[in-house]
Formats: sequence, C-alpha cells, structure tokens
Amino acid sequence: MASRIYDGPVVDAHQHFWEPDRNPHPWLRPEARIPFRYGNYDAIKRRYLPDDYRRDAGPHRIAASVYVETEWDPADPIGETAYASGLAARHGLPGAIVAQAWLDRADAADVLARQAAFPLVRSVRHKPGGPARPEEAGRSRTLMSDPAWRAGFARLARHGLRFDLQTPWWNLDEAVELARDFPGTTIILNHAGLPAARDPASLAGWRAAMARLAGCPNVAVKVSGLGQPGQAWTPESNGPVVRAVIELFGAERAMFGSNFPVDSLCATLPEILGGMKAIAAPLPPAEQEAFFAGTARRVYALAPAG
Repeated sequence: MASRIYDGPVVDAHQHFWEPDRNPHPWLRPEARIPFRYGNYDAIKRRYLPDDYRRDAGPHRIAASVYVETEWDPADPIGETAYASGLAARHGLPGAIVAQAWLDRADAADVLARQAAFPLVRSVRHKPGGPARPEEAGRSRTLMSDPAWRAGFARLARHGLRFDLQTPWWNLDEAVELARDFPGTTIILNHAGLPAARDPASLAGWRAAMARLAGCPNVAVKVSGLGQPGQAWTPESNGPVVRAVIELFGAERAMFGSNFPVDSLCATLPEILGGMKAIAAPLPPAEQEAFFAGTARRVYALAPAG
C-alpha cells in the first residue's frame, strides 16, 4: 500500500492556553526562571488564546483539543478550571480539560469532587517528581509510591476521572505498578515518557520501559513534547520515537499532542503536525485517523465531530 498523508481533522490531545498578565502562573512571571527542558522560555511568557492557536495551526484542521493544566497557582486549582471552561464557552476550544489536583493534599477529596463537577473535566494531572536522571532511578521513589498520594489517586475512579501522568521513562516501572493496582483508572502518559536523550543507550532504555508499560491495558500515550533544544523538528529526528510508541501501544492507545505553545520554542505547529503526518503516512488510513483524532476522542470522551 502506498503511503498517504493524513488530511482529516485533528484532535490535539495536549495543549495549553494562558494569560500570564492577568492569571496566576508563578512560572510565567517576567522574572521567573525555572529549570526548563527547552532552556530559556521567555518567548512563551505571553498571552496564548484559541485565536492564536488556530492561527498557528495554519492549513491543518483542528477539530477539538484537550486543555492540560498549566501550573496555575496551586492554591486555586478550581480557578483554572473555571477559566478554561470560560474559554470553551466563548471560543469552542478546548473540548476537554485536564485539571489540576494535588493528590497528596488534605483537601484532595474535595478538590477532585469540585473538579469532576465541571462538564469538560475528564482527567487530572499531578506531576509525581522523583529521580531526575536515569542513574538515580531505584535510589528514590516518586509520589506514585507514596501512600497519601495513592489514596488520592484511588478517589479518581469514583468520579470517573482519568489521570494524566508526566514522568520520565526511568520512573515508568512505578507507573506499571500503579496501573496494575488501579486497573479501573485510565492513565495517559504525557510526552511519550520524555525521551529527551536520543543516543542509542538512552533510546534502548526508554523503549524497554515503554514496552513494560504497554503491557498495562489501561494506559494510553500522548506523542507530544518531542522537541529538542537547538535542533529542528524533523521526521528523521523524531520518527523512531513516534513509530516505537505506535508499534508498542497500537494506534488505538496512541494520540497526537502539540504541547503548544510550549513546543513553539522548538518548531512551528505546521512543522510539528506536518512532520507527524509524514511519519504516520505508511500506516493504514484507519490507524492514522485513530492517532490524529479517534483515540483522543475516545479516551477523553470528547463530543462527536459535528
């Protein structure tokens, strides 16, 4: 079968909107400088709204998107969800929300109940921290192994909530334990497990960890956030990662995410989408449709295309 570039509608499973000049984003303040995997991030300390996003998409048809929490002031997690819900009402984007919830806090039960009451909330995210380098794995554990955090995680199922997990690949054995211990909760791995280093040894370690995670049927993966500082976003540089995720999880558990505007530090949205479509071109049309739209619609229970 000849390769065919996907030209259908796209559901972006991972993007952000923000207005740091009027909303509480500590890391986006003009003076803020946090360790950031793409280096200097001053260029994204600006308003980014649905009109900007649609303009950035250019010729690509964005049918729906999933708003992912933006490290808004942790004292006001409900405020961010109200803000994102308001954007959806005014602009038609996003179509679903991944809300902020700190699972090990004393107020976790109340926050989860309040977040779940918003019609667009489908999932929550709480980055579990832990070892920052592969060689540190095993010396310490992430919050995925903390009893209080797990008690918060256990509450997701009663609200029908999924969990968005952002952690590097060397912590994925803990994610396997979590997925097996809570088989009724869907876990969505962000940014393909963060395979930042692309040398053969690092990629081999990443692939082995992802293969173990793929054995958990309640786990899906967002192929997003693949930019590399100082390097162009190309099908050649990112193709091995994208193809490995689809091979391991299948298109029915893999989905495209732009991570915009964060990944605008590395590439334009047409460069990322065009590159992803070129990588996926050898796949059968049904698998391309799943990767670019269908899987995200199903996993995040998005409204059918109108």
